[in-house]
Amino acid sequence: MLHYLAVDLGATSGRTVLASFDGQRIDMREFTRFENPQLPLGGHIYWDLPHLYNEIIKALRQVKAEGIAIESIGIDTWGCDFAFFDKNGQLLGLPHCYRDPHTDGAMERYFTDRLPQAEVYERTGIQFMPFNSLFQLDTLRREGNVALANADKILFIPDALIFMLTGEAVCEYTVASTSQMLNPRTGDLDPELLKTLGLTRERFGRLVQPGEQVGVLTPQVQEATGLGAIPIIAVGSHDTASAVAAVPAEDAHFAYLSCGTWSLLGVESPTPIINKDSFAENFTNEGGLDHTIRFLKNITGLWIFEQCRKEFKVDSLKFKDVPADVNELNALSLTSTCQSLINPDDPRFAHPVSMTAAICDYLTETGQPLPASPADYVRVIFRSLAARYKEVIEILRRLTDVDIQRLHVIGGGSRNKYLMQFTADALGMPVIAGPQEGTALGNALVQVRAAGLVGTLAEMRAIIGKSIELKTYLPQ
Repeated sequence: MLHYLAVDLGATSGRTVLASFDGQRIDMREFTRFENPQLPLGGHIYWDLPHLYNEIIKALRQVKAEGIAIESIGIDTWGCDFAFFDKNGQLLGLPHCYRDPHTDGAMERYFTDRLPQAEVYERTGIQFMPFNSLFQLDTLRREGNVALANADKILFIPDALIFMLTGEAVCEYTVASTSQMLNPRTGDLDPELLKTLGLTRERFGRLVQPGEQVGVLTPQVQEATGLGAIPIIAVGSHDTASAVAAVPAEDAHFAYLSCGTWSLLGVESPTPIINKDSFAENFTNEGGLDHTIRFLKNITGLWIFEQCRKEFKVDSLKFKDVPADVNELNALSLTSTCQSLINPDDPRFAHPVSMTAAICDYLTETGQPLPASPADYVRVIFRSLAARYKEVIEILRRLTDVDIQRLHVIGGGSRNKYLMQFTADALGMPVIAGPQEGTALGNALVQVRAAGLVGTLAEMRAIIGKSIELKTYLPQ
């Protein structure tokens, strides 16, 4: 039995997962779990990168304490965000969080002063969102950010953690592809876009592909953990790239939905799809394993539900008798008859002070009945997500040649049987839920593949099919 450590960092929490592979099946054990809080500080929102680094160190110490021999380590995180390091390798401040409102209006400023929107899309094929790295960096430059001005290296979050653990500065392809600075035709950062930011390619790490060994733990990390020179493998460092690699599909007739805080819905394509129609629909071309393209749409996902759930807990006088158990709360969706729908991608749902108030504002503006109970809110959210998935599936059918016959749902949202059934009913086709731990599975299997124990992406997916129990939801 061979063991691999997958470090899987999300926008609210992180964990390390121990993957054990016997040549046929892969077993996953959650090793450690920890909070990843967003830090409101000085009018901005930051990530506590040293905290994440320290949690990885703690997990490695536990590996040593339990006497487990791991073959390698892989790290995946969310996309777009980055950290700055000086010429001595020191971290220059905390990384900005993509939910920092300082990028409100950033796209419009960039298109006015730098390059036209159509040219940016032609060069990148990336969906326009104000927190894309291109607009974050432009915003920091306009603000005269000191860390940016003094940065010797600009590294995306998984690459920053790799640098802190190995001393090697790399730019992993899949996470770089989320930045709106990578040209999918050349496979590297676009020099013209970098020029508009006053940056050069040298300030970013060397480009690496999923499956490449990028370095080993530094002597300092080895001493701190008691481990040896364990290799770190560049996996699909963007969490969705790892998750999509874990879709247990048997053929090409499928769409995938990575369902969590965000819903990422798309298909796999051998080449970028960049044309006037994909531009008009604001679809994205992100990098995947084996140089594939994840042609997809970012949809605001269970973030809306989680923010409402927090409000239910805090304001117990207004929201009475709300179940503490999330599954019981989900089940309330069947006790409501509220037919109102929201557009989950409306900007008001990005970072409102009150999510329930934002929902009511939207419904008031669109002339729909307001929720009268937590059950109504839950039903509105789940049905609205399912309706949005249907809209995006229809666009995918129009923009691609994929004959979509089923939807594979991966990630934590696949556990929500109520959302899955609403989705199957809305789409009118089977929804296959699982694996729930798709991102960590994809992370681990890329490490297995890097060791030469698995060949093709299809073989990786076949292993998942043998290892994980899936559930199919049929339209009712």
